[in-house]
This record gives sequence, C-alpha cells and structure tokens, in this order.
Amino acid sequence: MTRPTLTTRVRRALRDTQLSLRGASLAVACSGGPDSTAMLHALALQRARGGFELVAVGVDHGLREAAAEELAVAAKLAEELGVGWRSESLKVASGPNLQARAREARHAALARAAREEGAIAIALGHTADDRAETVVLRILRGAGARGLAVLPLDGPPFLSEGLPLFRPLIAARRAEVVAHLARHRLEAAEDPSNRDRRFARARVRHEVMPLLEELSPRVVDHLCAIAEDLAAPEPREEPSFLADLGRKQREALLRAIDQRRGGTTVRVSGGRDLEVRFLRGTPVVFVPK
Repeated sequence: MTRPTLTTRVRRALRDTQLSLRGASLAVACSGGPDSTAMLHALALQRARGGFELVAVGVDHGLREAAAEELAVAAKLAEELGVGWRSESLKVASGPNLQARAREARHAALARAAREEGAIAIALGHTADDRAETVVLRILRGAGARGLAVLPLDGPPFLSEGLPLFRPLIAARRAEVVAHLARHRLEAAEDPSNRDRRFARARVRHEVMPLLEELSPRVVDHLCAIAEDLAAPEPREEPSFLADLGRKQREALLRAIDQRRGGTTVRVSGGRDLEVRFLRGTPVVFVPK
C-alpha cells in the first residue's frame, strides 16, 4: 500500500483542523529533532495556500550541552524558510520523574512564548507512532477508555494559556518523516534519551512496538484508530419527533439549540411551526397539536 507523502499529510491536516488559521499565526514547537524539523518545513510549504504565518519556538531544558547546538540548527532552518524564531532556556533539575518534569516545563515555556508572539495555537510534532506508543503506555498503566483517547489532531486548550494544540503529523509514520528529511536534505538531530531504556517510552518504542508489529504489521494504525474512536464525540440522540422532519428542518432546529437561539421557528408540513425556547437554560422544542 502506497502511503501519502508528509507534505500531503500536513495539507490534509490543515484541511481537517477545526482551527481557523487563515490570517492567523501558528507557533511551532521545534527542538531540532526529526519530527519537529520536518513539521516546520512542511508547514512552511503550506503558508501561502493556507494564508497563515508561523513562528518557531525552541526550548532548551538545560539538561544536555548538545541541545543548544541542535536549536541553532533549527534556528538556521527557520531563517532559511523565512519563519520567525524564538528560543527559551530552562533549568530543570535532575531527579525522579525527569522526563515528566521537563515536559511540563517545556509546555509552560511554549505556551508563554506562543501567547507573547500572538499565536492562536501551538503545533506539536507528534506522529502516528507516538500516538500508538502512548496508547500502549496508558494500557500498561491501567487507563480506562477515556485515558486512551490520546493525541488528537486538535487538542484542548494548552495549560492555563487557553491555546489549542495542533498535530499536523499525527497521521504520519516515522518512516515518512525520515523520507521527507532525506528528500529535502534537511538536517536534524536525535535526542539520545529517546533510546535510553531506563525510560518506559523508550522500552515501548524499541522493544514492545517491534514485537507487536511482527505479530500485526498494521498495529500502529489499529492503535491510532482506537484513540481516534474514543476521542470522537458521542453521537447526538435526536428527539423522536425529529424523525418525521426533513434534513434541513432537523439541522435548523439543532443549530438553534446549539446556538441558544430561543424563539426560532421552523415550518413543517401542514403549515405548522416548531418553536425552540429555553426554560431555565434547558432547550425545549414546542410541537403544535
């Protein structure tokens, strides 16, 4: 089966997102690693078509000397692409739960920088492989169904800053990222902690997932489908009287309820009107006899 290119993946993600990006600015989290480098490049290729601007944000946790050099490479790419660049430096002390504490500090720095740069959302470089690994990690930790609805294309508001997330690579495999980097001759660094078996995610990535893919070659797609299904909103249960209405009539009534437009009327057969009212905040549709 031929898979789409990364550029096509990003173009589809921009089409499918609920974010209104035209005329807006998007903050792109960029570490200099393969995923964020490919994401920044692919998004930059779509700026003219999408009518949006980008600002790349790099965060140095102060944990690795090489991080500063990696961010310098990312900054150079941003300059070549005509994208604004901003870097943030942190000091995360070593100790228990290092990855979790570093992630929280990084998220806070990203949110602050994005808000100050006037961005309306933050783009993260999570791939389909990241999503599948996260599902497996959540299962190992005993998460329920809601806990498996991870890493959607559009995420909820980011921390206290109220900025939504956008994951343009969430349908792409890592192999597609590597192919994009090679095709466009892009330089990227690899964080050695991604291979450190002391961390649970590294063991899932390098031990568990290869075994699962040996048993089921499409396991990443299957795990991502589980996350997608569980993240989808529950279907609306329509009142029984709507069954006799035409599609446009049903849509008009449901739209009035969603937008809290009390007093809206919809003409039905026989010259009768259905009226939407709100009683103590609860929508009620009055049906004439």
